[in-house]
Amino acid sequence: MVGSAAHQARHEDAVTRLVNVFRKKSGLPPFETDERLRTAARRHSKDMARRNFCAHVAPDGGTPAERMRAAGYPHPGGENVARGQVDPRTVVQAWLDSPGHRANLANPQFTTIGVGVYFLADAGPYWTQNFGY
Repeated sequence: MVGSAAHQARHEDAVTRLVNVFRKKSGLPPFETDERLRTAARRHSKDMARRNFCAHVAPDGGTPAERMRAAGYPHPGGENVARGQVDPRTVVQAWLDSPGHRANLANPQFTTIGVGVYFLADAGPYWTQNFGY
């Protein structure tokens, strides 16, 4: 892995801040960070990096809801994933430019978020956002 835990957390927190700016401009309340969702997101980003895939369903069939519940979160919502965007601003803009991802960011029923990023020297970074009710 490239980057320290503090570097990882700074990127994750920056994504949440940028998303909350979008939500405020859209007349929506900000997301609250949930560490269980962050744990699920970090695990999924790491899994995607290690197994070289970028998808909601893992090669072994694991789903976003299963991952969120395994991390202790009782009310899973949606998930956004991405690969290759070099910084928080770029990945958030990519999600905003995609109708399906933007719908998750603007979903008024989602109240919590957890962001995970995993850095590799030769690929990535791999990004995951998990949303909950």
